[in-house]
Amino acid sequence: MPTTPTSLLHTPGLPAGPADIRLVVTDMDGTLLDDDKRIPDGLWPMLAELRRRGVLFSPASGRQYATLARQFADVSEGMVFIAENGTYVVRDGVELSSDPLENSVAAGVVRTVRRLVADGVDVGAVVCGKRSAYVERTDEAFLAEVRKYYVEHRIVADATAVDDDVIKVALFDFGAAEHSTAPALAEFAGTHHVVVSGEHWVDVMNRTANKGTALRGLQNALGITPAQTMVFGDYLNDLEMLDAAEWSFAMANAHPEVLRRARHLAPSNNDAGVLRTVARVLGL
Repeated sequence: MPTTPTSLLHTPGLPAGPADIRLVVTDMDGTLLDDDKRIPDGLWPMLAELRRRGVLFSPASGRQYATLARQFADVSEGMVFIAENGTYVVRDGVELSSDPLENSVAAGVVRTVRRLVADGVDVGAVVCGKRSAYVERTDEAFLAEVRKYYVEHRIVADATAVDDDVIKVALFDFGAAEHSTAPALAEFAGTHHVVVSGEHWVDVMNRTANKGTALRGLQNALGITPAQTMVFGDYLNDLEMLDAAEWSFAMANAHPEVLRRARHLAPSNNDAGVLRTVARVLGL
């Protein structure tokens, strides 16, 4: 594997004709969506053509399942949603897999956030359950960020005592999460998966939980190989997913570690990089 991915137009080994791709998996924010959080208009006719060819398209995101299902409501039949950074995988409303977090761990993360807030850090916790997300902060600035990713959310007095299967705890930091909030979670990093999933987001999940684990489970269930899988990502929560596909693409705008890990380079999210790459490789 190269230390840095090669550009789409100059990648050795890309076929002159269509490749045998059976599964296309893409991250959402910073990858499929542009910086204004818009889905490229060209995706919808492309999805129809992929379906006609028998190619499964799967969004894989830190976003909530309900949010993803709403975004793809008109084309969701048969689509597999890898939600909540791989902790919850759903197809046609039926759970395919999940990796719930122990309640004591989720409560411990919430208490850590409370201490950070008391110390002056502008951060809030989102306790992510299968049915809903739960938050204690009530200010509009924080809730506006929550609404982008969690259409099903509730304000609660005590997020350590929610009645739901908790699958992760997401922390939104108005500063740089990688340098402020993430280090404060060191006590969980030894036993759980603490991943910076965006400039302002950190997720705490089970050590076994990531997009790559979810993708490998899906591949096994469907009989699809890594050689038949195309994956797109831009941030640190996409690394394991990139490892599960031979056709792994980092976006041009990706985090440096993602650029090192992927086999190939796609145009940026603002240049419809996912669509352009799929069209190039599959000969659409």
